[in-house]
Amino acid sequence: MAVPVQLFAMTDTDVDPRAGASTATAEPAPQELSSLVTLDAASLYSWKNHRSRSVYHVAQADTAPELYTAAAPQRRLSWETGEGKSYLIPALEIPAFIVLLNAFDRVYFHDKKTEDGKRTYATNPSTFWHQLTHQDWTFDQDTFKVNQFGHPYEGATMYGLARSAGLNFWQSLAYSNVGSFLWEMGGENSRPSTNDLITTGNAGALLGEVLFRMADLVLEEGGSNPPLGHRLAAAAISPPTAVNRLLFGKRFDTVFPNHSPATLWLVRGGFSLDVHSKNLSAPVKEPSRDSIGILEFSMAYGLPGKPGYSYNRPLDYFNFEISTRARQHNLVDTLTVRGLLKGKTYEMGRDYRGIWGLYGSYDYISPYLFRVSSTALSLGTTGQYWIGPGVAAQGSLLGGVGFGATGLESDVAEERGYHYGVTPQVLLAMNFLFGERAMLDLTGRWYYVSSLGPDHDGSESVFRGHGALTVRIHGSHAIGIQYSESIRNTNYANIPTKYRAEGTISLVYTFVSDRAFGAVEWRDPADR
Repeated sequence: MAVPVQLFAMTDTDVDPRAGASTATAEPAPQELSSLVTLDAASLYSWKNHRSRSVYHVAQADTAPELYTAAAPQRRLSWETGEGKSYLIPALEIPAFIVLLNAFDRVYFHDKKTEDGKRTYATNPSTFWHQLTHQDWTFDQDTFKVNQFGHPYEGATMYGLARSAGLNFWQSLAYSNVGSFLWEMGGENSRPSTNDLITTGNAGALLGEVLFRMADLVLEEGGSNPPLGHRLAAAAISPPTAVNRLLFGKRFDTVFPNHSPATLWLVRGGFSLDVHSKNLSAPVKEPSRDSIGILEFSMAYGLPGKPGYSYNRPLDYFNFEISTRARQHNLVDTLTVRGLLKGKTYEMGRDYRGIWGLYGSYDYISPYLFRVSSTALSLGTTGQYWIGPGVAAQGSLLGGVGFGATGLESDVAEERGYHYGVTPQVLLAMNFLFGERAMLDLTGRWYYVSSLGPDHDGSESVFRGHGALTVRIHGSHAIGIQYSESIRNTNYANIPTKYRAEGTISLVYTFVSDRAFGAVEWRDPADR
């Protein structure tokens, strides 16, 4: 019996069946197969399909459409039943990826050596057995961008190989952690690194899930047979997804069911300039004054309040931000991910809808003054409140603890360059949405990298504040002004206590995916 594939059905292990979704296995009627419902929810490509609005209207109040395709082959992946998924394929792909990465590093970093003079990447079965039997773990001092950015992306790749083979979030998380352990045993000759194990397997899973979801949004927008442009864009976002789709034909072609989340994404480009700095060391102070080009992308996925949307799977809500600066030695300025791992919806009156529960986060923040990174679990909430006609406030409040690291941009003799520790942290993010005209974004992050960890002689306190005003000019085009404040306090037994601060201002052009700036409407027209 042929089975229709429902691209908006739930997964077998991630979710419960969606209310109202068909679970019949009978052959659909011919008229159903010939009818293709256009996706009209905001996504990475929906900016081309803006609807005219004679009065204020939020597009994201739509209910989820349903999309049917013809019967699938027997071994084709079904996200609803789990048929066609594979535990074996990623179990073979991840070691193969580790071998290829080691081969690349062996050539590109040929002269890099460990403390005892061995070539770092000249590994073999003998070195693997030595690492496995000795378990001589440490906290390494590799560069900040390698440890806190490179390793999470490596983990995201291994996670993506498992996820795109049909496994759920938790199963793929296990694969990325096993892959991280295998790299520490067989990828390098240096002592295995505890901090790398944490960031590769866990921060990598959070980043990998976000990239997987965004890539599948692009594929979903392309319909049952995505055009080449959509497939190339998805491959750029999540290469492991493209690899499995390419290697295994139609088996893993089934697009993950996103269930039409309410989304907002923005692309910004412009210039940034430091406007003040305090107590910067000489090697840092002068270059920090330079005006530089910037490029930023952010996406909110699964914004609360959309009728019919549920949060049964990890990261059915997430917020993703990445910003780059035109500095060759420090290209990635900010990369942050926060997502709901396990939670529930709630409401207060007719004007407020929210979600609350356990969140996972991965932060990498690297202004010119310093660098801070954290992988954490937090309790918190995200919600939206209608303040008045066409005016809404969206926000998140999270508090939790993770494992963090801080470091310096430059090698300054009188400073401590690297610090690891247990990291309590707090996040407060607010968006004020003024109809279709403007958005005010205010975000504050605080980290306390404590002495509970490998470093027992001190601690650091880091604050990062960001504010942005975006004004829509025409269609999806807007202009904006942004300000960021970075503050670092250090307190160590062997160096003087120091306070450093830096502020930057940016002027940007912004492309907005939704003219209402992501406001979600659930109220009856008479109540608005």
